[in-house]
Amino acid sequence: MDTVTERSFPKITDKGLEALRQRIGVKIGQTVEPWCYEATRDNIRHYAHGIGDDNPLWCVPDYAEKTSHGGIVALPSFLFATSRIVSGYVGGLAGVHAMWSGSDWKWHKTVRRNDTISTESWLKDIVEHETRFAGRAIQQIYHVDFYNQHGDLIAGADSWCFRTERDRAREQGTKYKEVNARPPRRYSEQELADAYKLYAEEKIRGAVPRYWQDVSDGEELPTMLKGPMTVTGFIAYAQGWGGLYIRANKLAWRLVDAHPGAGIANRFGIPDCPERVHWEEEFAREVGAPGAYDYGPERASWLTHHMTNWMGDDGFLRAATCKIRRHNPAGDMLFIKGKVKRKYVEGGRHLVEIEQEARNQENELSVLGTGIVELPSRR
Repeated sequence: MDTVTERSFPKITDKGLEALRQRIGVKIGQTVEPWCYEATRDNIRHYAHGIGDDNPLWCVPDYAEKTSHGGIVALPSFLFATSRIVSGYVGGLAGVHAMWSGSDWKWHKTVRRNDTISTESWLKDIVEHETRFAGRAIQQIYHVDFYNQHGDLIAGADSWCFRTERDRAREQGTKYKEVNARPPRRYSEQELADAYKLYAEEKIRGAVPRYWQDVSDGEELPTMLKGPMTVTGFIAYAQGWGGLYIRANKLAWRLVDAHPGAGIANRFGIPDCPERVHWEEEFAREVGAPGAYDYGPERASWLTHHMTNWMGDDGFLRAATCKIRRHNPAGDMLFIKGKVKRKYVEGGRHLVEIEQEARNQENELSVLGTGIVELPSRR
């Protein structure tokens, strides 16, 4: 007969916080190697396909060679695969749950096929919050700079995780009480057909330039669908991005042996990675989530996908932010909308500022985003 063992997870302590604060501003040395060192044709394509992006500029060499880039380039969010730190690999507070919750990117150069990426990173700040999800939470902010093989700075990003107490999130969190009280969602064929129409009609601007002069304040971007969310989709993203703690056999043992807090016993008593909240329904509920849910960097990448589809091959995404507001559990759909806030010229660049928000099928706010896109000018 199966038995369920109640377990208690580590707490946020003043001693642990003080030790963590000592790391602020200190460059991080040797850490877990990134999933991708090089922006190879396959690495770029795997990441793009992991977010459901089939733009031929990233995926089809024959097409890309005819563009102004002269060959395949990486989608902006590919850089998530080149740094575990920007993707949510946090230090300190062993055993305390970490949820990737947002990022603030600035890009300076295009990542070209076969570029080699190196990084420098450090803990930037720690901010305490009181949340509906888990009460006391710690926002842990890192900064990462990205360089190519020539030493050129190609991008810089802040990203942050919220560290929360799993027990309190499960037992006292109020954010998902209404969600958990609902019966499981089952879509009709018509509901799915209506949503999938957005996929059928999704437009990639591609080789047709979108000129700055042709953009108007208040102009809306086409709505982009992501979902319906499935565990299969979450794993597809992990294939391109690499995950944080996904290891097999000896390498899984080595990770847990070096970092015991990264191994949480599964139903067989085997230490397994905390990342399984993305594919194990029961474990996700143990940390206070409404079910197995999507990855944070995945959602940030969906927002940039929305903008790169709109801007075309000759546009350049200069900046983007992502602020996550709730989990997207399996079964959810996500509808990403955006509009032009303003257009302006700065330093000779013709720029467009975009505001984004994404809501699920219940019209609940999932994520907020912004972007700065540089567009070609007619003169």
